[in-house]
Amino acid sequence: MTRGTMTAEEFEALATRAVPYVGQLGLRVRRFEPGRVDVELPYCDLLIRPGGTICGPALFALADITLYGVVLSLVGRLELAVTTDLAMHFLSKPPPGDLLGEGRILRLGTRLAVGEVLVRSLGRSEPVAHAVGTYAIPESRDEPPGGRGSRVGEPGGTLEIGRG
Repeated sequence: MTRGTMTAEEFEALATRAVPYVGQLGLRVRRFEPGRVDVELPYCDLLIRPGGTICGPALFALADITLYGVVLSLVGRLELAVTTDLAMHFLSKPPPGDLLGEGRILRLGTRLAVGEVLVRSLGRSEPVAHAVGTYAIPESRDEPPGGRGSRVGEPGGTLEIGRG
């Protein structure tokens, strides 16, 4: 299900300008292919936490924006695609340095996309974190009002419990 195309440059501009917080992180898109996106988070002193490691919120932000890229690499510029769930597993303490989020799609549906991101210290093979998340995909502008689904009684229709 590919709705449109987007380039790495367009995604990086969208991610860093439309969301000012992301822009402050200095993220750089390293790979942008359908269903596979890599994003680099350059190190800065603001990311360090006690113990001499990169703080968890920075890893979480990297995973989330990487997964956003994965989704948009497949559905095109749907800016209102939003995170509905993101689980992060911290595997080891990353030393101060640049990080790389390597994202891939696991399942793409019409309304939801599920993907995963491995976060690595740049130049190292072992991941420091693993995230799995789900994005809600909004209706595109070219779809009729009411969306993609069918009405009850039609093939593929839904049933709403408690409604008359």
